[in-house]
Amino acid sequence: MKYALVALVLVLAFFIWRHKRRQRLREREPHQATQAQAQAAARKAQEQALAAPVQMVQCRHCGLHLPLSEATPGALGHYCDHEHRQRVEG
Repeated sequence: MKYALVALVLVLAFFIWRHKRRQRLREREPHQATQAQAQAAARKAQEQALAAPVQMVQCRHCGLHLPLSEATPGALGHYCDHEHRQRVEG
């Protein structure tokens, strides 16, 4: 009879532990879902930024193609650096 009582107490303790563990996981779940949504949104924004076309221009001196945002503007066109602009434009 003692063994049955000990087994019953152990089974009861196991079910209580499992119930509390599931409760903790459910409480943590909305926070994890929010994090997952934020990560997915950040990933989507990054993919869109990478997929956006960039206007390319050609250096008037050496012919190098580079993004417009990195080009040095000049009176006759765009250049890859200040030195090339000075060589062509004086």
